Amino acid sequence: MLSIGTTKLDVGLKGRDLLSLADLNSAEVGRILEVAFELKRMQRQGEPHQLLPGKILAMIFQKHSTRTRVSFEAGMYQLGGRPMFLSGSELQLGRGESIADTARVLARYVDGIVIRTYEQQEVEELARFADVPVINALTDAFHPCQVLADLLTIQEKKQRLAGLELGYVGDGNNVAHSLLHGAALVGMNITVATPPGYEPKATVVEEARRIAKSEAERRGWPKPAINITDDPLLAARNADILYTDVWASMGQEGEQAERQRAFARYQLNADLLKLAKPDCMVMHCLPAHRGEEITDEVIEGPQSVVFDQAENRLHAQKALLALVM
Repeated sequence: MLSIGTTKLDVGLKGRDLLSLADLNSAEVGRILEVAFELKRMQRQGEPHQLLPGKILAMIFQKHSTRTRVSFEAGMYQLGGRPMFLSGSELQLGRGESIADTARVLARYVDGIVIRTYEQQEVEELARFADVPVINALTDAFHPCQVLADLLTIQEKKQRLAGLELGYVGDGNNVAHSLLHGAALVGMNITVATPPGYEPKATVVEEARRIAKSEAERRGWPKPAINITDDPLLAARNADILYTDVWASMGQEGEQAERQRAFARYQLNADLLKLAKPDCMVMHCLPAHRGEEITDEVIEGPQSVVFDQAENRLHAQKALLALVM
Protein backbone atom coordinates (compact mmCIF):
# COMPACT_ATOMS: atom_id res chain seq x y z
CA MET A 1 0.00 0.00 0.00
CA LEU A 2 1.16 3.50 -0.79
CA SER A 3 1.91 5.62 2.23
CA ILE A 4 0.69 9.21 2.16
CA GLY A 5 3.78 10.14 4.11
CA THR A 6 6.95 10.94 2.23
CA THR A 7 9.05 7.99 3.40
CA LYS A 8 7.82 5.33 0.98
CA LEU A 9 7.82 7.73 -1.94
CA ASP A 10 11.51 8.54 -1.52
CA VAL A 11 13.08 5.65 -3.45
CA GLY A 12 15.88 7.38 -5.26
CA LEU A 13 13.77 9.19 -7.85
CA LYS A 14 13.39 12.37 -5.80
CA GLY A 15 14.87 15.29 -7.70
CA ARG A 16 15.51 13.20 -10.82
CA ASP A 17 14.88 14.25 -14.43
CA LEU A 18 13.05 12.09 -16.97
CA LEU A 19 14.42 12.94 -20.41
CA SER A 20 13.88 9.47 -21.87
CA LEU A 21 13.03 6.05 -20.45
CA ALA A 22 16.70 5.17 -20.80
CA ASP A 23 17.17 7.33 -17.67
CA LEU A 24 15.42 4.60 -15.63
CA ASN A 25 16.10 1.00 -14.72
CA SER A 26 13.52 -1.78 -14.52
CA ALA A 27 13.08 -1.44 -10.75
CA GLU A 28 12.37 2.27 -11.09
CA VAL A 29 9.83 1.66 -13.85
CA GLY A 30 8.21 -0.95 -11.62
CA ARG A 31 8.01 1.50 -8.74
CA ILE A 32 6.39 4.18 -10.91
CA LEU A 33 3.78 1.66 -12.07
CA GLU A 34 3.18 0.45 -8.50
CA VAL A 35 2.52 4.00 -7.30
CA ALA A 36 0.35 4.69 -10.36
CA PHE A 37 -1.86 1.68 -9.63
CA GLU A 38 -2.32 2.81 -6.04
CA LEU A 39 -3.08 6.41 -6.98
CA LYS A 40 -5.62 5.19 -9.54
CA ARG A 41 -7.29 3.06 -6.88
CA MET A 42 -7.35 5.96 -4.44
CA GLN A 43 -8.90 8.29 -6.98
CA ARG A 44 -11.54 5.74 -7.96
CA GLN A 45 -12.47 5.27 -4.30
CA GLY A 46 -12.46 8.96 -3.50
CA GLU A 47 -9.51 8.77 -1.11
CA PRO A 48 -7.46 11.97 -0.77
CA HIS A 49 -3.91 11.76 -2.08
CA GLN A 50 -2.55 15.28 -1.94
CA LEU A 51 1.09 14.30 -1.98
CA LEU A 52 2.43 17.60 -3.36
CA PRO A 53 0.72 20.34 -1.32
CA GLY A 54 2.01 23.79 -2.21
CA LYS A 55 4.23 22.50 -5.04
CA ILE A 56 4.23 24.35 -8.38
CA LEU A 57 4.80 22.70 -11.75
CA ALA A 58 5.80 24.87 -14.72
CA MET A 59 4.52 23.43 -18.01
CA ILE A 60 6.28 24.74 -21.13
CA PHE A 61 4.38 23.77 -24.27
CA GLN A 62 5.76 24.62 -27.69
CA LYS A 63 3.53 22.03 -29.36
CA HIS A 64 -0.25 21.61 -29.30
CA SER A 65 -1.61 19.06 -26.85
CA THR A 66 -4.80 17.52 -25.50
CA ARG A 67 -3.95 14.47 -23.37
CA THR A 68 -0.52 15.60 -22.19
CA ARG A 69 -1.58 19.06 -21.08
CA VAL A 70 -4.88 18.05 -19.47
CA SER A 71 -3.47 14.99 -17.72
CA PHE A 72 -0.54 16.92 -16.23
CA GLU A 73 -2.73 19.83 -15.16
CA ALA A 74 -5.46 17.65 -13.67
CA GLY A 75 -2.91 15.39 -12.04
CA MET A 76 -1.08 18.25 -10.38
CA TYR A 77 -4.33 19.63 -8.96
CA GLN A 78 -5.31 16.18 -7.68
CA LEU A 79 -1.93 15.88 -5.94
CA GLY A 80 -2.57 19.16 -4.14
CA GLY A 81 -0.14 21.25 -6.17
CA ARG A 82 -0.58 23.90 -8.84
CA PRO A 83 0.25 23.67 -12.55
CA MET A 84 1.40 26.78 -14.43
CA PHE A 85 0.87 26.57 -18.21
CA LEU A 86 3.42 28.49 -20.27
CA SER A 87 3.12 28.53 -24.05
CA GLY A 88 6.28 29.11 -26.06
CA SER A 89 4.92 32.40 -27.37
CA GLU A 90 4.32 33.70 -23.84
CA LEU A 91 7.85 33.13 -22.60
CA GLN A 92 10.90 35.20 -23.42
CA LEU A 93 12.15 32.05 -25.19
CA GLY A 94 10.00 33.27 -28.05
CA ARG A 95 12.04 36.50 -28.16
CA GLY A 96 15.46 34.92 -28.03
CA GLU A 97 16.18 34.30 -24.32
CA SER A 98 18.42 31.27 -23.97
CA ILE A 99 17.14 27.97 -22.61
CA ALA A 100 19.91 28.08 -19.99
CA ASP A 101 18.76 31.45 -18.65
CA THR A 102 15.11 30.38 -18.70
CA ALA A 103 15.97 27.21 -16.79
CA ARG A 104 17.91 29.02 -14.07
CA VAL A 105 15.13 31.55 -13.55
CA LEU A 106 12.22 29.09 -13.54
CA ALA A 107 14.03 26.82 -11.09
CA ARG A 108 13.94 29.65 -8.52
CA TYR A 109 10.15 29.93 -8.81
CA VAL A 110 8.84 26.38 -9.23
CA ASP A 111 9.38 22.84 -7.96
CA GLY A 112 9.40 21.04 -11.30
CA ILE A 113 9.28 21.67 -15.04
CA VAL A 114 7.45 19.76 -17.77
CA ILE A 115 8.36 20.61 -21.37
CA ARG A 116 6.78 19.59 -24.68
CA THR A 117 8.89 20.77 -27.57
CA TYR A 118 10.62 19.77 -30.80
CA GLU A 119 14.33 19.17 -30.21
CA GLN A 120 15.52 16.68 -27.60
CA GLN A 121 18.59 18.84 -27.04
CA GLU A 122 16.33 21.64 -25.74
CA VAL A 123 15.02 19.35 -23.00
CA GLU A 124 18.53 18.20 -22.17
CA GLU A 125 19.81 21.76 -21.93
CA LEU A 126 16.87 22.77 -19.74
CA ALA A 127 17.65 19.87 -17.40
CA ARG A 128 21.35 20.73 -17.34
CA PHE A 129 20.72 24.25 -16.05
CA ALA A 130 17.59 23.77 -13.89
CA ASP A 131 18.13 22.38 -10.41
CA VAL A 132 14.54 21.10 -10.20
CA PRO A 133 13.22 17.94 -11.91
CA VAL A 134 12.62 18.28 -15.66
CA ILE A 135 10.19 15.92 -17.39
CA ASN A 136 10.09 15.36 -21.13
CA ALA A 137 6.42 15.60 -22.12
CA LEU A 138 7.31 14.91 -25.78
CA THR A 139 10.05 15.75 -28.22
CA ASP A 140 10.61 14.64 -31.78
CA ALA A 141 12.93 11.97 -30.37
CA PHE A 142 11.07 10.50 -27.36
CA HIS A 143 7.69 10.33 -25.60
CA PRO A 144 8.53 8.66 -22.26
CA CYS A 145 5.37 9.66 -20.37
CA GLN A 146 3.19 8.09 -23.05
CA VAL A 147 5.00 4.79 -22.76
CA LEU A 148 4.83 4.74 -18.96
CA ALA A 149 1.05 4.94 -19.39
CA ASP A 150 1.22 2.22 -22.05
CA LEU A 151 3.13 -0.11 -19.72
CA LEU A 152 0.62 0.63 -16.97
CA THR A 153 -2.22 -0.32 -19.32
CA ILE A 154 -0.56 -3.52 -20.51
CA GLN A 155 0.20 -4.66 -16.96
CA GLU A 156 -3.33 -3.79 -15.88
CA LYS A 157 -4.88 -5.83 -18.69
CA LYS A 158 -2.38 -8.69 -19.04
CA GLN A 159 -1.21 -8.93 -15.41
CA ARG A 160 2.40 -9.08 -16.56
CA LEU A 161 4.94 -7.42 -18.84
CA ALA A 162 7.98 -9.68 -19.21
CA GLY A 163 7.73 -12.17 -22.05
CA LEU A 164 4.84 -10.52 -23.88
CA GLU A 165 5.01 -9.88 -27.64
CA LEU A 166 4.50 -6.26 -28.72
CA GLY A 167 4.10 -5.48 -32.40
CA TYR A 168 4.38 -1.87 -33.54
CA VAL A 169 3.33 -0.99 -37.09
CA GLY A 170 3.94 2.45 -38.59
CA ASP A 171 6.45 5.27 -38.34
CA GLY A 172 9.72 4.79 -36.46
CA ASN A 173 9.03 7.97 -34.50
CA ASN A 174 9.28 9.25 -30.92
CA VAL A 175 6.65 6.79 -29.67
CA ALA A 176 8.42 3.87 -31.34
CA HIS A 177 11.70 4.99 -29.76
CA SER A 178 10.21 5.10 -26.27
CA LEU A 179 8.43 1.76 -26.80
CA LEU A 180 11.82 0.23 -27.66
CA HIS A 181 13.25 1.57 -24.39
CA GLY A 182 10.17 0.54 -22.41
CA ALA A 183 10.05 -3.00 -23.77
CA ALA A 184 13.76 -3.47 -23.07
CA LEU A 185 13.32 -2.27 -19.49
CA VAL A 186 10.46 -4.65 -18.64
CA GLY A 187 11.59 -7.77 -20.53
CA MET A 188 9.01 -7.51 -23.31
CA ASN A 189 9.75 -8.68 -26.86
CA ILE A 190 9.13 -6.01 -29.50
CA THR A 191 8.97 -6.00 -33.28
CA VAL A 192 8.83 -2.64 -35.02
CA ALA A 193 7.63 -2.71 -38.63
CA THR A 194 8.16 0.41 -40.74
CA PRO A 195 8.49 1.19 -44.45
CA PRO A 196 12.09 1.39 -45.70
CA GLY A 197 13.50 4.79 -44.84
CA TYR A 198 11.20 5.30 -41.85
CA GLU A 199 12.94 3.00 -39.37
CA PRO A 200 13.66 4.06 -35.78
CA LYS A 201 17.10 5.57 -35.29
CA ALA A 202 19.83 2.96 -35.19
CA THR A 203 21.35 4.55 -32.09
CA VAL A 204 18.06 4.12 -30.20
CA VAL A 205 17.71 0.51 -31.33
CA GLU A 206 21.24 -0.28 -30.14
CA GLU A 207 20.61 1.52 -26.84
CA ALA A 208 17.44 -0.56 -26.33
CA ARG A 209 19.38 -3.75 -27.03
CA ARG A 210 22.02 -2.77 -24.47
CA ILE A 211 19.31 -2.05 -21.90
CA ALA A 212 17.60 -5.37 -22.67
CA LYS A 213 20.84 -7.31 -22.16
CA SER A 214 21.74 -5.46 -18.97
CA GLU A 215 18.30 -5.78 -17.37
CA ALA A 216 17.98 -9.45 -18.34
CA GLU A 217 21.30 -10.21 -16.66
CA ARG A 218 20.35 -8.19 -13.59
CA ARG A 219 16.81 -9.56 -13.26
CA GLY A 220 17.50 -13.13 -14.37
CA TRP A 221 14.89 -13.20 -17.13
CA PRO A 222 15.37 -14.15 -20.80
CA LYS A 223 16.80 -11.33 -22.89
CA PRO A 224 13.90 -9.77 -24.79
CA ALA A 225 14.05 -9.81 -28.58
CA ILE A 226 14.19 -6.42 -30.30
CA ASN A 227 13.43 -6.76 -33.99
CA ILE A 228 13.22 -4.14 -36.75
CA THR A 229 11.54 -5.15 -40.02
CA ASP A 230 9.74 -3.73 -43.05
CA ASP A 231 7.08 -6.49 -42.90
CA PRO A 232 3.95 -5.55 -40.92
CA LEU A 233 2.80 -9.18 -40.98
CA LEU A 234 5.85 -10.19 -38.91
CA ALA A 235 5.04 -7.57 -36.29
CA ALA A 236 1.43 -8.73 -36.05
CA ARG A 237 1.97 -12.50 -36.02
CA ASN A 238 1.23 -13.95 -32.53
CA ALA A 239 1.35 -10.49 -30.94
CA ASP A 240 -0.11 -9.91 -27.47
CA ILE A 241 -0.28 -6.19 -28.22
CA LEU A 242 -0.56 -4.39 -31.55
CA TYR A 243 0.30 -0.69 -31.48
CA THR A 244 0.26 2.07 -34.07
CA ASP A 245 0.61 5.85 -34.34
CA VAL A 246 -0.11 8.52 -36.93
CA TRP A 247 1.82 8.35 -40.18
CA ALA A 248 2.69 12.07 -40.08
CA SER A 249 3.50 13.64 -36.72
CA MET A 250 3.34 17.33 -35.84
CA GLY A 251 5.61 19.27 -38.14
CA GLN A 252 5.43 16.62 -40.89
CA GLU A 253 2.11 17.70 -42.40
CA GLY A 254 3.87 18.76 -45.62
CA GLU A 255 4.87 15.12 -46.13
CA GLN A 256 1.32 13.80 -45.76
CA ALA A 257 0.75 12.63 -49.36
CA GLU A 258 4.18 11.03 -49.60
CA ARG A 259 3.73 9.26 -46.28
CA GLN A 260 0.27 7.97 -47.17
CA ARG A 261 1.78 6.23 -50.18
CA ALA A 262 4.72 4.84 -48.19
CA PHE A 263 2.57 3.58 -45.29
CA ALA A 264 -0.36 2.12 -47.25
CA ARG A 265 0.59 -1.47 -46.21
CA TYR A 266 1.02 -0.50 -42.57
CA GLN A 267 -2.59 0.04 -41.52
CA LEU A 268 -3.81 -1.63 -38.33
CA ASN A 269 -6.97 -3.21 -39.68
CA ALA A 270 -9.04 -6.34 -39.13
CA ASP A 271 -6.91 -8.45 -41.49
CA LEU A 272 -3.72 -7.55 -39.65
CA LEU A 273 -5.35 -8.14 -36.27
CA LYS A 274 -6.32 -11.68 -37.30
CA LEU A 275 -2.63 -12.60 -37.36
CA ALA A 276 -2.23 -11.71 -33.67
CA LYS A 277 -3.26 -13.79 -30.68
CA PRO A 278 -7.03 -14.00 -30.11
CA ASP A 279 -6.78 -11.85 -26.99
CA CYS A 280 -4.42 -9.30 -28.56
CA MET A 281 -4.84 -5.72 -27.30
CA VAL A 282 -4.98 -2.81 -29.75
CA MET A 283 -3.19 0.39 -28.69
CA HIS A 284 -2.82 3.87 -30.17
CA CYS A 285 -1.37 6.90 -28.39
CA LEU A 286 -3.90 9.30 -30.03
CA PRO A 287 -4.84 11.47 -31.81
CA ALA A 288 -5.86 8.91 -34.43
CA HIS A 289 -6.39 9.52 -38.12
CA ARG A 290 -9.11 6.93 -38.60
CA GLY A 291 -9.00 5.33 -42.00
CA GLU A 292 -5.26 5.90 -42.28
CA GLU A 293 -3.04 4.15 -39.71
CA ILE A 294 -6.02 2.44 -38.03
CA THR A 295 -9.59 1.62 -39.05
CA ASP A 296 -12.74 2.59 -37.19
CA GLU A 297 -13.61 -1.08 -36.92
CA VAL A 298 -10.43 -1.83 -34.98
CA ILE A 299 -10.15 1.28 -32.78
CA GLU A 300 -13.80 0.88 -31.73
CA GLY A 301 -13.61 -2.90 -31.52
CA PRO A 302 -13.61 -5.12 -28.43
CA GLN A 303 -9.82 -5.57 -28.44
CA SER A 304 -9.10 -1.83 -28.32
CA VAL A 305 -7.84 -0.37 -25.03
CA VAL A 306 -7.09 3.03 -26.55
CA PHE A 307 -9.20 5.06 -24.15
CA ASP A 308 -8.04 3.14 -21.06
CA GLN A 309 -4.54 3.89 -22.34
CA ALA A 310 -5.38 7.59 -22.61
CA GLU A 311 -6.80 7.65 -19.08
CA ASN A 312 -3.66 6.05 -17.72
CA ARG A 313 -1.64 9.06 -18.83
CA LEU A 314 -3.14 10.76 -15.78
CA HIS A 315 -2.24 8.03 -13.30
CA ALA A 316 1.25 7.30 -14.61
CA GLN A 317 2.18 10.99 -14.66
CA LYS A 318 0.80 11.55 -11.16
CA ALA A 319 3.02 8.74 -9.93
CA LEU A 320 6.02 10.23 -11.70
CA LEU A 321 5.36 13.70 -10.28
CA ALA A 322 4.86 12.33 -6.76
CA LEU A 323 8.13 10.39 -6.94
CA VAL A 324 10.40 13.06 -8.46
CA MET A 325 8.98 16.18 -6.78
